[in-house]
Amino acid sequence: MPSLERIGRYRLEGRLGSGAFGTVWLAHDDVLEAPVAVKVLADNWSHRLDVRERFLSEARLLRKAGSPLVAQVYDIGELPDGRPYFVMEYADGGTLADLAGDGPLPVPEALRLTALAARCAHALHEAGIVHRDVKPGNVLLRTAPDGTRRVLLADLGLAKSLAEASGLTLAAGSAGYRPPEQAAPGAGIDARADVYALGAVGYRLVTGVVPAAPGSVVPPGRLVPGGLDPGVERALMRALEPDRERRWPTALAFAEELEGPGGGRPAAARPSAARPAVRFAVRFASRTAARFPAGRRPLAVAAVVAAAAAGLAAGGLALAPALRTSAPPDVRVEDATGRIALRVPGAWARGLRDSGWDPAALGLPPGHEPGLAVADDLSRWPDLGTEARGVFAGLSKHGDVTARVNALVHSGCRYDGSRAAPGPYWHGRVRVWSDCPGGGRLTEAGLVPDGRARPQVYVQIRQREGADATDRILRSLRVT
Repeated sequence: MPSLERIGRYRLEGRLGSGAFGTVWLAHDDVLEAPVAVKVLADNWSHRLDVRERFLSEARLLRKAGSPLVAQVYDIGELPDGRPYFVMEYADGGTLADLAGDGPLPVPEALRLTALAARCAHALHEAGIVHRDVKPGNVLLRTAPDGTRRVLLADLGLAKSLAEASGLTLAAGSAGYRPPEQAAPGAGIDARADVYALGAVGYRLVTGVVPAAPGSVVPPGRLVPGGLDPGVERALMRALEPDRERRWPTALAFAEELEGPGGGRPAAARPSAARPAVRFAVRFASRTAARFPAGRRPLAVAAVVAAAAAGLAAGGLALAPALRTSAPPDVRVEDATGRIALRVPGAWARGLRDSGWDPAALGLPPGHEPGLAVADDLSRWPDLGTEARGVFAGLSKHGDVTARVNALVHSGCRYDGSRAAPGPYWHGRVRVWSDCPGGGRLTEAGLVPDGRARPQVYVQIRQREGADATDRILRSLRVT
């Protein structure tokens, strides 16, 4: 990457930062004569289809939000070596983490910025997205034409649709900003997870320190010389409630309270503070239900629809209950379009990503096709050096999936050969790898349904030592 001087029409000027899966560059758009930020997938992850899909999903979610309160995506493309990139607006003011690096901010400024960040999160929630990693480093500052600073929310690498997040979830987020329900896989989260993180952001800006673990947070007034207005302290501590039922029901309600702490009735008593959550849940559930005929809704979608019907009287965003701790032996999952369905062992069904994939990641003609990934820990899924159990399945209308699968090589794993796909429904080859760095087995297959040339399916299965679930998973796989 250092040898590159341009990415598409964008002239690179310097590195803005690097994360686990990519690098962000400051670049100049010579056509529009404007600075931009270009995010590029890291070279060492370019061969991982699930990481690539998560990278592209971030760009899609930013576009889906379509709000001036969220970093805008201008362009998306691919480097000559196949790595994807996307182009965003450049935030010239840095981040809240930069601003607060030297200690606490003046309380009025801290509250103003936290309220603006909460309004940014509310814009995501209105678009059906939960961020899951709100922290000062992901809240950007940009100078507006009039000289004032705009606040933008960015870095949706861990974001999910609320339909997906409310059902099958995984542990994610950053220490100090992560609510208790988000720290344990399978707990089920909703927009109030971001409310907790926003409370932690406000706490950090006001006190200069990251709050302690949920339930052990020291009231911020004790850390501020001269103390805090009781209304401010109550607002922050309510956002940081370990029990989400006791938090602010929406990010908007939290923002409104911070914008006028101590004045008039508390926001919880104002009709406007509770009604947006109900309106959002009804809109989201009805839109989602309309996409799927009865009996064909994905698990997470069905959970949202049921919860919206049963849980709105409380005035919150309790979109779905936690998964049962004793999962059935096999669980049926579908992608968001309903075109892919399969069954996996219940212990694997803790995380689901159902938004599709780009077959270009496998060297096939590009596009957005139906696809899903389900695993016991999606945060570990991209790395063969960690233990994970799960399945990826994606459709492709063009190219030769089997040929591409036969060309794949996984360094660090031992190739054990190939065999025919279990019939009679599927035709193709199943390739098996063992002794991978994480100690598990990897199975990949390019499949075609019996009697039809299309659609082709690429399947990747990761599992640990023990009983092999490959054949029963492949026999359960159905596509339309």
